[in-house]
Amino acid sequence: MEVEAAGEEGDFADRVEAGDALLELLGVGGGEEADVDEGVQGAADAGRVDPRRVAADDPVALEAPHAVGGAVRAEADLFADRGEGCPSVCGENPEDSVVDLIHHCGIVEILSPGLRIRGRRRTIAGIPTGIGDSPHRLMKEKAMKIGVPSEVKVEEYRVAMTPAGVRELTDRGHQVVVQSGAGVGSAFDDDAYVAQGAEILPDAAAVFAAADTIVKVKEPQPQEVVMLEPRHVLFTYLHLAPDAELTQSLLDSGATCIAYETITDAAGRLPLLAPMSEVAGRLATQAGAYMLGRPAGGSGVLLGGVPGVAAGKVLVIGGGIVGANAARMAVGLGADVTVLDRSIDRLRELDQIFDGRIQTGYSTGLEVEARLAEADLVIGAVLVKGAKAPHVVSREQLALMKPRSVMVDVAIDQGGCFETSHATTHTDPVYEVDGISHYCVANMPGAVPITSTRALTNATLPYVVRLADGVEDALRADPGFLGGLSVRAGQLTDSAVATDQGRGWTAPEEALATTTAMRQDHSYA
Repeated sequence: MEVEAAGEEGDFADRVEAGDALLELLGVGGGEEADVDEGVQGAADAGRVDPRRVAADDPVALEAPHAVGGAVRAEADLFADRGEGCPSVCGENPEDSVVDLIHHCGIVEILSPGLRIRGRRRTIAGIPTGIGDSPHRLMKEKAMKIGVPSEVKVEEYRVAMTPAGVRELTDRGHQVVVQSGAGVGSAFDDDAYVAQGAEILPDAAAVFAAADTIVKVKEPQPQEVVMLEPRHVLFTYLHLAPDAELTQSLLDSGATCIAYETITDAAGRLPLLAPMSEVAGRLATQAGAYMLGRPAGGSGVLLGGVPGVAAGKVLVIGGGIVGANAARMAVGLGADVTVLDRSIDRLRELDQIFDGRIQTGYSTGLEVEARLAEADLVIGAVLVKGAKAPHVVSREQLALMKPRSVMVDVAIDQGGCFETSHATTHTDPVYEVDGISHYCVANMPGAVPITSTRALTNATLPYVVRLADGVEDALRADPGFLGGLSVRAGQLTDSAVATDQGRGWTAPEEALATTTAMRQDHSYA
């Protein structure tokens, strides 16, 4: 609750005189009890609250503006939660103070000459007299503290939240703590975060200690996992399927871990994976084109060719978002492009999207082998949601390829789709197997953080806001969001990870239902 008097703004508890004036105005502590009436004109002459004249039985539907006392206005919160156990104003004791009207209406604005008080329902419990609230409501509506640590994965320059995200959260009454320097790689300095209401903390340990929810970009590294506690919610890319050690560490932490990459929307798409898939797909062609240069160890083919010299050939295995964006870049360079996929419908879509500028093929072992023999650049763009990527090219099949050809494995986060793949870094991105160059950087979008951070946070921010407003409510309300729940209180809740690692698992909705009590001290869930 904020109090503004004579143009100044401050905390209710710090403005005793203004508070006393308000309570007297509202009829608390011996003052004359104010009235509520449907007409502003009639308000000045009214004496006591007449519940029969309060508009409608649903306080959210109170007609605005309403009058409280003389020249004082109370406005309903049209966004307040309906059906949440709030009794209507008409059900109240007519002898109660109009303060109870404030309690029920969510957002209330009271105006009078020289005194203005505004409050949102989550802060109304802070009023010292006459404003009771149920423990459940107070716990549910308590502000959450969101922590944004610096990314520590090798050569990762993205950050999980922009200053715009901080603004969205602080405007809703939540708190955000950001590790000093976390946004520098994405061109956001500490002052940019502070300007939007964030608190800057010196290190990751301070962020983890202060925050209830940790928002990251990449999977937590060992030095971060040890800071997780059962009270924490971790929201980030996890890619657990190929990493049994990380899976076990998160189970041992007791934290609630939600994976960006397995959240689905109403159409079954992967909205938090899509932006980074777009970036990675485009980078795959860009990196592959460079690696084909002779100084980089490639064959020396220019993908676009020149008049009189044929263009290089690009084979994209997988026609999803990564594959489509890789093909787009390759077409833009003037390459001869083929996309293989196992969905005929998707191949039709791609044919229409590219208007005949690419070739498409149904992906079988024989078709892959035939295309490998022709390709200068092979891009692996295979995805099985939440699971390890299947191997679509074996080591034996490398012998079919041209010497010094290049393979780019975008599925390396999920274990890689070439048998000979293993993760590399931006500093040392390429290695050679049987004369074929392999580019397998595990965090490709991290190379372009200014673009990637903005693209990622545009997609994640609405989900972060929903988590901040209530983790359990957010997950229960959206089955697609619940599909991102990977670990909850020591239980694995991702069936694909369980299958790949030979573990038992608990259905997400069951894990959510059986672990509510253990989070009662941190009841944002």
